[in-house]
Amino acid sequence: MLGQRIVTAVVLLALLLPALFAADPLPFALLTLVLIAAAGWEWGRLNGASLPIALLLGALVVAAGAAFVQAKLRPEQQAAVWQSGAALWLAGGALALRIGPGGWPRVPLLLRWAIGVALLATGWAAIATARVAGVNFLLSVLCIVWAADIAAYFGGRAFGRRKLAPTISPGKSWEGVVAGMLGVAALALAWLWLEARWPVDSASVFRLLLQRLGAAGLAVALVLLAGLSVVGDLFESLVKRAAGAKDSSRLLPGHGGVLDRIDALLPVLPAALALVTL
Repeated sequence: MLGQRIVTAVVLLALLLPALFAADPLPFALLTLVLIAAAGWEWGRLNGASLPIALLLGALVVAAGAAFVQAKLRPEQQAAVWQSGAALWLAGGALALRIGPGGWPRVPLLLRWAIGVALLATGWAAIATARVAGVNFLLSVLCIVWAADIAAYFGGRAFGRRKLAPTISPGKSWEGVVAGMLGVAALALAWLWLEARWPVDSASVFRLLLQRLGAAGLAVALVLLAGLSVVGDLFESLVKRAAGAKDSSRLLPGHGGVLDRIDALLPVLPAALALVTL
């Protein structure tokens, strides 16, 4: 299993890193669109879709992403998309977590499929837009999720006592969530310090939030983003548990499926863009 994880990670990095650092953002956008389309297929499988319908959901994600690009939205229109996406995650995510794995199958099937397409298409549009904004900006957003996850894991193992959502993800604790938020705060301070001393291609999300919202606003935004990463993770866990699945698929040997790797990113990317447009 460890060998599979390493090989898969090396292959993914060999594909993603050249695309990420290419002068033209198009290769990264196309590669991530393929991955998001695969996640659309996985979403269909987890939500009772037959193979043709699951493939159609993946195609709809691609079509929605292409429509976003073709629309050439003005900045204020894009801001409305990110704010709507963040609001959907805050309200819908909270509702989904409230009804739990037992309540999720009672949501109408067509609505569940539509929710998946909307969330995945918005997530791809956000990551593509973040790449256009700059590599430093995109990496700073991605690292929020990774730092929150790593800090929550170690904080939860060391101090975890009170379960966060035992019916969805028994291993998660409130102490782990707090540790994740502290980890993101430490990341922001380190990033701001390094960014002031090293040349970068763009301002990080931390720099932009500090400029727009001030230190207190930055702190609140980081808590929100770290919290949303947990919501994304729990939401996918809820859907998998309702479907009786351990992983979203076996597309990535040793890692599960694409959804398993991007679940926490899906709410954070549009929310980060929404916050920097305030």
